[in-house]
Amino acid sequence: MKPRLTALALALMLGCLTIQASAADAGSPKYSLREHYTKYEFRIPMRDGVRLFTAVYVPKDAGKAYPFLIQRTPYSAGVQSGGELHYGVDFYPEHIGPSQDFENSGYIFVKQDVRGRYMSEGKWVEMTPHLAPKRAKGQGNESEDMHDTVEWLLKNVANNNGKVGILGTSYPGFYTSASIIDSHPAIKAASPQAPVTDLYMNDDSYHGGAFMLAANFDFYSAFVEAENPTPLPKTWDRFDYGTADGYEFFLKHLTLSNILGTMSAKQRALLQPTIEHSTYDEFWKTRNIAPHLKNIKAAVLTVGGWYDAEDLQGPLTTYSSIKRNNPGIYNGLVMGPWSHGAWGRADGKTLGYVKFDAKTGEQFRSNILYPFFEQHLKGVANKNVSEVYAFETGSNVWRNYAAWPPKQTQARTLFLGPNGTLGWKQPAAGEAYDEYVADPRKPVPFTAYPAQGAPKEYMVGDQRFASSRPDVLTYRSEVLEEDVTLAGPVKPKLFVSTTGTDADWVVKLIDVYPAEYPGGGDEERGSDVPKPTLTMAGYQQLVRGDPLRGKFRNSFEKPEPFTPGKVEAVNYAMTDVNHTFRRGHRIMVQIQSSWFPLVDLNPQTFVDIPKAKPEDFQKATQRVYHAPAMYSGVEVQVMPGLR
Repeated sequence: MKPRLTALALALMLGCLTIQASAADAGSPKYSLREHYTKYEFRIPMRDGVRLFTAVYVPKDAGKAYPFLIQRTPYSAGVQSGGELHYGVDFYPEHIGPSQDFENSGYIFVKQDVRGRYMSEGKWVEMTPHLAPKRAKGQGNESEDMHDTVEWLLKNVANNNGKVGILGTSYPGFYTSASIIDSHPAIKAASPQAPVTDLYMNDDSYHGGAFMLAANFDFYSAFVEAENPTPLPKTWDRFDYGTADGYEFFLKHLTLSNILGTMSAKQRALLQPTIEHSTYDEFWKTRNIAPHLKNIKAAVLTVGGWYDAEDLQGPLTTYSSIKRNNPGIYNGLVMGPWSHGAWGRADGKTLGYVKFDAKTGEQFRSNILYPFFEQHLKGVANKNVSEVYAFETGSNVWRNYAAWPPKQTQARTLFLGPNGTLGWKQPAAGEAYDEYVADPRKPVPFTAYPAQGAPKEYMVGDQRFASSRPDVLTYRSEVLEEDVTLAGPVKPKLFVSTTGTDADWVVKLIDVYPAEYPGGGDEERGSDVPKPTLTMAGYQQLVRGDPLRGKFRNSFEKPEPFTPGKVEAVNYAMTDVNHTFRRGHRIMVQIQSSWFPLVDLNPQTFVDIPKAKPEDFQKATQRVYHAPAMYSGVEVQVMPGLR
């Protein structure tokens, strides 16, 4: 039996493979890419002599000229066939375009192994720094490599119309962004989708200075370096956890050094530096592409998902950076109700138990993405142009905005109160604080079920299991008498103390469904005793959750210990939301000090966590205050009434 891909590795690979359209109608002949396109393979020379492997699919109808649509990837320009990766002009994927519309319309599709990966020559560097003081032999610059690729394609591939588009999801989203800096004049349109942007700042690696353990361990145990050029690996090996429960696996090993010790040297090679660089140092700053997104001439459509567990912040940062640095170009943003890459291959009707009432993925591909490229690469009129296309979850409606966040929002604060209350007014006198004991050896899990990696569903997962834990503080509003729509960042503003010298503060914003709600328990029952069913009545849907590692409350570069018992302000920004809490629902906020193993454990003693020893992991009593001059709450951006 061939080893199967890890959950995150598969997600990332699928996110960067060209995305598939829906299957043809029943009874229709199966579409054949081979019938309509001829595949070529080239080794395109860069300015330093390094050659990049490039697969090109050209329409067989040579009666007209076509634009290029390019994807650059570290996950292979080869083709999956028979469960393995293959190179060669005889191997065709079922589809090569972002949707069937693209293939029917006609594009010259290009897929390239980036420098140093798979069949391309050169030295690969993770998140290639745009500015490197000194490049090692074989290292490159993504903007330059894209420029040289475009120049070669324009001169050597017949029947092109002189226009180029580029797109990619996840890591290929980063390559899309990096490739349009100082962009070649032929590049007319680009769509960075879920672009990895600043790995440390609420992106793949760290959130609030806390390491995203489960997802990164799962990914890097499969994504490894290899000597190049090579067509290997044909498959990605799955890490053997020895248990179906990641919580059990990571807690057993406890420290990051012990966890790294379970991996081979090859598996550790890329992961270990991301763990050891636990502050926002030059390692991360040089890899942040956002400050360099300048001199872009192409129209840009950045795409992301509100429930993307890997790259939710990246699209928002990319959009705002391009807007700030490149006035005068079209700079669009699409944010839908999607998990990582789901806009490219899924219906987009549901995520876990949560429903969105429409095939939002199909709507995006047909009504937004396809017209965008047709307009800028073929001159076809686009009747659906907006700067921001945002799906409003909860009400399940697409909204068009002139900017993100919408300018009409108003900042308001949801105040935490005594006895678990939550409201728009500062609470009256009562208990000055709530407290709980946080034990890093009994951390709060992030799912109610055993899992490896980071299941996509957790982003909307039911939080009722956490509400019952004594180490989770829960605050809920009264039943809402009218809809409340939030659009923009969510900013916890807490007054806290700890008996330790460090602490994590995890804040979760939750939509509590009414006590009477349709759905759940709909499975057909046989004569045997059925399995328990999840009722949606009272469902506590996670809308947004993020941690702040307390030592970084004042700076991500210079950590500071807490003074035991001293009250301090902890303020931070979670990733944006666009969600309506419906009439009859409640708004809930939960606060806890672990979210395991999604986030690595804080020992709660002020140490360099990658070097922490078992004896450093100590219980601590955490307090959250809601007294005069120490009112804790969550600042949100509230939309005015019904639009």
